[in-house]
Amino acid sequence: MSASTQTRPRAALPTTPLRPGQRRARLRAGFTRWLFVVPAAVFVVVFFGYPVVKNILMSFQDYTTKTFFTGEAPWVGLGNYIAVFQSSVFATSVVNTALFTAGSIVLQFVIGLGLALFFRRHFPLSGFLRGLLLLPWLLPLIASSAVWKWLLDQDSGALNQLLGLVGIAPVPWLVSPSLALIAVIGVNVWLGIPFNTTILYSGLQSVPPELYEAASLDGATGFKAFWYITWPSIRSVVSVVIVLGVVYTLKVVDIILGLTGGGPANSTQTLATNAYHQSFINFQFGIGAAVSNVLIVVSFVFAMIYIAISRKAVDE
Repeated sequence: MSASTQTRPRAALPTTPLRPGQRRARLRAGFTRWLFVVPAAVFVVVFFGYPVVKNILMSFQDYTTKTFFTGEAPWVGLGNYIAVFQSSVFATSVVNTALFTAGSIVLQFVIGLGLALFFRRHFPLSGFLRGLLLLPWLLPLIASSAVWKWLLDQDSGALNQLLGLVGIAPVPWLVSPSLALIAVIGVNVWLGIPFNTTILYSGLQSVPPELYEAASLDGATGFKAFWYITWPSIRSVVSVVIVLGVVYTLKVVDIILGLTGGGPANSTQTLATNAYHQSFINFQFGIGAAVSNVLIVVSFVFAMIYIAISRKAVDE
């Protein structure tokens, strides 16, 4: 092909210059959009970005109550992290955090899914019962922990009094190192069931009834209908419930402090309560910040794994 027959690039079409009125209108539209973005951006930076950056800096400093008066926080580098990892409480906190998170998530999800499937069937007072189910979710956590601490009290607790009616001796729910973590997990499950039920119920509502009707013609009813229709249809909702549940459970402090304070003998001490104790009881704010950063990293790793699994599922 000769050079004369090669396709030449077309010249750019001349653009019509904007009139002054159009230019001002476009500037006003852009300014209006920024007015909506700036408040949210400022809020995120001030109340989320700054605390995270400050917490990271504190974890490398000897930050104590003296710092509030002198303004001096000597740089210790990785000293706080070394102190955290060498602490005997840290290993216990990691194990308790794993047990507390796994136990809470599994039980909350299983019970929540069962209740969501139950309420999917229409029956009298179903709406009223769903409303009652939300009450634990709406109550302040400190108030809930105070009520449960009274219910689980070894001497005068309502639960032990009921057990006494059938001849069972009082159970040291909150003062036994072997039972305290189980009791705390039970209370946290009670608090998390409404969230799991609500989200899973909304996911079940989006499954077309026609799928079940078509499956019933092929004999797929009961568990088969759940496994081949319900579960694939709500898989994305299940992923959201689990990841939000894990992130929330990792940072639970109120319930544990209200019930046991991390005891007895650190049997309910988690990473979140350990950070609280280091910062606001021992007043070692640098060490407390280091423990908090470990918890942030754990949450971040879990979130990245969740995102990777979700993208793989979408690609497939």
